[in-house]
Amino acid sequence: MSDFLSDQWFEELNARLVTAPPLPTGARACQVVVEFEGAPATAPHALTLTVGEGARVTPGDSLGADVILRLSFDDARALTAGELDSAAALREGRLKVRGDVNVVVPLAGWLHTALFA
Repeated sequence: MSDFLSDQWFEELNARLVTAPPLPTGARACQVVVEFEGAPATAPHALTLTVGEGARVTPGDSLGADVILRLSFDDARALTAGELDSAAALREGRLKVRGDVNVVVPLAGWLHTALFA
């Protein structure tokens, strides 16, 4: 995998999302913004996951987000590398959620499968 949040990383992630299993029952069209506290100046400060007929990830944030997830840059990198469990990060207060958490719940298992299977 390419460097976290590099242009190539986004390209590879979106390629995996194109071939991911169908979205789960209960998933709805939405935008999820993930903000990275302490991100280097050379990296995006956030990314936006847009879910519709499929899913796509783009650098930056969106004013129309249904939910915003915030975590440190290092924890985000560890999550994407499979070194940190999202449930543990949430329990430990390392992952903070603002907005409609019910948007993310149906997607959680699907995202893990789409990204790491």
